[in-house]
Amino acid sequence: MANEHGLLDKLDRVLTPIGSKLGNERHLQSLANGMLFGLPFLVVGSFFLIFANPPIDLSRYDAHTANIFMQFMAGWKHFSVAHYDAITLPYNMTMGIYGIICVFGIAYELSKTYQRNAAMDGMMALTTFMMVTTSDTNGTLSMDYLGTNGLFIAIIVGLLVVETNRWIGRRHWEFKLPDSVPPMVTTFMNSLVPLTINIFIFYGANLFIHGITNKSFPAFITGILTPAVGIAGNIWGFLLIVTLGNLLWLIGVNGTNIVFPILFAIGVAQTGINAGLVSKGMDPTHLMNLQMFRISVLGGAGNTLGLVLLMMRSRVPKIRAVGRLSFIPGICGINEPVIFGLPIVFNPIIGIPFVLSPIITISLAYLAEKIGLISMGFIVDPSFTPFFAQAYMGTMDWRNIIFWTALIFVAMLVYLPFFKVYERSEQKEMMDNETESTKANDEENLNDAVNVEAFHKSQQSFSIQTRKNTTQINLNKANLFYNIQLE
Repeated sequence: MANEHGLLDKLDRVLTPIGSKLGNERHLQSLANGMLFGLPFLVVGSFFLIFANPPIDLSRYDAHTANIFMQFMAGWKHFSVAHYDAITLPYNMTMGIYGIICVFGIAYELSKTYQRNAAMDGMMALTTFMMVTTSDTNGTLSMDYLGTNGLFIAIIVGLLVVETNRWIGRRHWEFKLPDSVPPMVTTFMNSLVPLTINIFIFYGANLFIHGITNKSFPAFITGILTPAVGIAGNIWGFLLIVTLGNLLWLIGVNGTNIVFPILFAIGVAQTGINAGLVSKGMDPTHLMNLQMFRISVLGGAGNTLGLVLLMMRSRVPKIRAVGRLSFIPGICGINEPVIFGLPIVFNPIIGIPFVLSPIITISLAYLAEKIGLISMGFIVDPSFTPFFAQAYMGTMDWRNIIFWTALIFVAMLVYLPFFKVYERSEQKEMMDNETESTKANDEENLNDAVNVEAFHKSQQSFSIQTRKNTTQINLNKANLFYNIQLE
């Protein structure tokens, strides 16, 4: 036990400063907040994709034997096929332009941290992004890189445009106008230089790259990033990143915040590719979609919903109370109450299954997707919703709900032996505390009894002395009266 605590102390000294710095790094925070900026659009757009793809296979449908529900589903399918373009237009204008939304959100959030004009920086980033990701063919704009396919380009442009504008601002390359000039006119004039420079840099790079490689800027950048994306986009790289985040939690650093931008970006991008395949009537093919990220934090980091179920039946009142308070948040993937309430932080016993459980559940989910036991995600589901809703909304497959529920019990089995050891140590500590408290109370009662007896003895002594004094006074009075009578 002492060696385990010593190891955690060493990890604390080494990793806490690094984790804190990364967790508070403005670019990573802006990246995470900027991507969440577009999440409502993804969720709403996904509803229309769901409506356009009802979960029924018409090749297996028989109108003569179908019940009312299946007849309704078949009618829904015929309607969606006949009006597919109209139904999916909201999807194309939300999830289909997620890159546009993200580039504005990322630039806006980063600009806010520098206390700049966030809206103007966001619009410059959006304009620059459009210039390097689209092409005009006979008046028709290409949308190939405006959605999730262009997410990494949106990240690069969103961050670099703001940094370029900030670099220009530090050198005071701006117009000095009188105070009488309205602020909007001043903003307009001082936006000309940075906008022009950004266009020259990014659009110029686009033309230069296209001239040399015959590839567009986003295609060229995507090709460079493919190996790095592949690391996080395969099962081993994904497990490595998730494990790193969970190890950081054990020393009190919010590891999810640090790895979230990487895993969420990969998940959304691959989910978007699957969505494109489904919209064309094809089956999804990308395994490391957003559903895998959701499973990695099933019940929160470390898959703690299984632990919470064990805690709710604990014999230790404190553990049981924390477990009951953590159940509802855990269903929605929020587990700070159990991480800091049990606690899991700096807990060498519970820390082991906290790291192991996601590795096991992610591996099982990967195999289940591989063999077709569950469906791959093709819809971006909303965060912080009940796990069973995410399981269904991301795939439109009831099997995923059953499988996710089974994974919770798998996590519970992983936690069980370690939880029993921890519970036993807490019980022993609680009994020792009660014994010490009882001894202290007995000693206090004994001292009180001794003090009471001493008090009674002193009272008795005082009473005897008082009677003696009274008798002496009476004798003195009698002698005085006798002497007076003699005189």
